[in-house]
Amino acid sequence: MDRSNNPDKRATDAAAQKTQMAAGAAYGKRAIDTRTLVLLALFTAMVVVMQLLGSFIRFGPFSVSLVLMPIAIGAALMGVYAGGWLGLAFGLVVLLSGDATPFFMVSVPATVFVVLIKGALAGLAAGVAYRVFAKKSKTAAAVAAAAVCPIVNTGVFIIGGYAFFLPTLAEWGLAAGAVNVTSFIFLVMVGPNFLFELGLNLVLSPVIVRLVQYGQAMWGKRV
Repeated sequence: MDRSNNPDKRATDAAAQKTQMAAGAAYGKRAIDTRTLVLLALFTAMVVVMQLLGSFIRFGPFSVSLVLMPIAIGAALMGVYAGGWLGLAFGLVVLLSGDATPFFMVSVPATVFVVLIKGALAGLAAGVAYRVFAKKSKTAAAVAAAAVCPIVNTGVFIIGGYAFFLPTLAEWGLAAGAVNVTSFIFLVMVGPNFLFELGLNLVLSPVIVRLVQYGQAMWGKRV
């Protein structure tokens, strides 16, 4: 008797094939997740090192953030939430490095909140920008992520400054000879740093595009 025509045999073979496919998919998912965790760990270490190096470069009272480029690249490669994590790691380094000490002297809770939220939102926004523009152009998506990251980081910092530190900033502005607190914030406190960070990301955007393309080819698309 030909067992190939046996309904029970066919059902058993089909079930075995589905089980093998499910096992293969599960293994592939675990492998992808492992690669993503390794890549995320590498980018986190990069964020820590580059932020510490950036603490030696100052255009005004605060150091520049060299980490916004790896945050944008990481968000493009690994997705929105990975970008948020990298931004959060950036904020933690800022808090631990002493760069936020002047604000700690005014309000510790407000400083922790503003520093962490601005970094996390910058990373999340970079991931969202890449996802939106990637549907039309990977190059435009990488450039958008590179531009959005410093814009959100600086924008949230300014909002936090007005919300929690306005009297202190007014005193600092008066001591610096600024016309008013707004001119002090935009022209002295954050303006030079922001222009440097945005300009650096835009100038290096072709490099960012290449790195994202290379990373997606090697690690797989995660967005």
